[in-house]
Amino acid sequence: MNHPHDTSVLIAGGGPVGLTLAVGLGRLGVRCMVIEANEAHSILPKMELCNARTMEIYARLGLEASIRDAGYPVDAPMDVLVTTSLNDAPIHRLVYPSTNAMQARIAASRDGSEPRQAYQRISQYTLEPLLRAAAESLSPVTVRFGARLDTFTQSASGVDAEVVDGDGSRRHVHADYLVGCDGGASTVREQLGIRLDGRAAVSRMFHVFFRCDDLLDRHSLGPARHYNIVGEVAAGLIAQDDLRRYAIHANVPADTDPRWLVEQVVGAPVPAEILYVGTWTPHLLVADHYGEGRVFLAGDAAHQYIPTGGFGLNTGIGDAADLSWKLAAAIAGWGGTKLLESYDAERRPVGVRNRTGATVAARGHTKWRAAYDAGVRGDELVQLIDREQRKSHELRGIELGYRYLHSPVIAGASGDCEPDLAVYEPTAEPGARLPHVWLDGGTALHDQLGAGFSLIRLGDVDVDPLARALRTRGVPVDVLDITDPIAHGVYDASALLVRPDLHVAWRAHRAPRDPDLIAAIVTGNHNHAERGTQWN
Repeated sequence: MNHPHDTSVLIAGGGPVGLTLAVGLGRLGVRCMVIEANEAHSILPKMELCNARTMEIYARLGLEASIRDAGYPVDAPMDVLVTTSLNDAPIHRLVYPSTNAMQARIAASRDGSEPRQAYQRISQYTLEPLLRAAAESLSPVTVRFGARLDTFTQSASGVDAEVVDGDGSRRHVHADYLVGCDGGASTVREQLGIRLDGRAAVSRMFHVFFRCDDLLDRHSLGPARHYNIVGEVAAGLIAQDDLRRYAIHANVPADTDPRWLVEQVVGAPVPAEILYVGTWTPHLLVADHYGEGRVFLAGDAAHQYIPTGGFGLNTGIGDAADLSWKLAAAIAGWGGTKLLESYDAERRPVGVRNRTGATVAARGHTKWRAAYDAGVRGDELVQLIDREQRKSHELRGIELGYRYLHSPVIAGASGDCEPDLAVYEPTAEPGARLPHVWLDGGTALHDQLGAGFSLIRLGDVDVDPLARALRTRGVPVDVLDITDPIAHGVYDASALLVRPDLHVAWRAHRAPRDPDLIAAIVTGNHNHAERGTQWN
């Protein structure tokens, strides 16, 4: 007996990753259903920064302007301070540009070294409702809060799930695919029996979330992204996007008086409204694989990091960007079996790499704090802070430089050169994110790319056979002729094939020798791709 498909993709988890995946699928016309166990969005900030790569992804989804309008003021500084309290002189200040200043720097860059979009601070309790509204505005998307995944089974024809609503009633949902975006305690991961590799319970932190509308008027340090507190307490104060709510994370006993802690951090009594008090445990874990059959993991279900460095949510948004177009391709019929299999091959190495980045950032932060506790002061301490704290904020190679080095659906992918964690070197090598360049007339090449594949001709190369080979398979592809010499130089190619997620699938200096083979590989329909083949 054939079951009717209630939805094409069932998404367990309505946090930012699950909702971003739903928006990506909905914009591609794929029916999907998001179920979220909580009745309402959390009041806790959890994350506070969409990095440059995430903002590129959100711009592709048409969400960049609304996120900036809702988030941290775009003209406010992003400085990071070390001080004994907000009412003391800073020991050191790391100066970082506001979003507007960063956008101006991007506008002046012509060498591919800058992203298309500047970062944007936004608290998770602000971002989630925005993403939910965007998802619910798309007719293929259904969002159900107060509904949790109980159990599921899968077969060659799909996934059968039992969903429990808030009133205890149960419903059967049949889908083509299931994606577990259901957090660190993922039901999907547990039922698949997938292990987490790495270090669990790295530490335990005390968390106080409070509101003080005039806190900026009660100290002279000005708005900043992070205030690192040393002295009687070791803590971090994170200003949220409205500059009225603040999160303190401190290494203090769980029975600490939250008002005392707020006053220690501020350095004076303040009228703080305590919104939440609790403890949390950071981890450094990555799932040993990202799915099985028709079921996949994304976000915290697949990887959990120390927040230092800000890689958690941003890595999850990258998962959603990779998975959305591949699921759409499989459902449309032109995505072969290797395409969805490539999700693990592409995203798990990024998960492991970003775990390393989070570790590097945390060690740098710990190193200067340990030096302070040991009595180091003056220029020696300032130099140590300046060097080590930057590891939490300047790992641009993590954000922009990751490459899918061992992907079976990249024509010519090479695993011989692992990119640097800190330094971003723009490259259009197969597997890399396409560097941003401005074209004559002031438009960005990124902004010229459609929702499908983009075949970019930068020289006198006949790419029409490759375009025909792709279209014969049903692949949506646009052909762009770019004559800008700067783009040609940055990309070091005469032709590029760019995927919907902005990663380079193929590049060459001459016409493809076997366009049908390239089309088969990049769509996941070729089972015997051999490394070392001459693609150009």
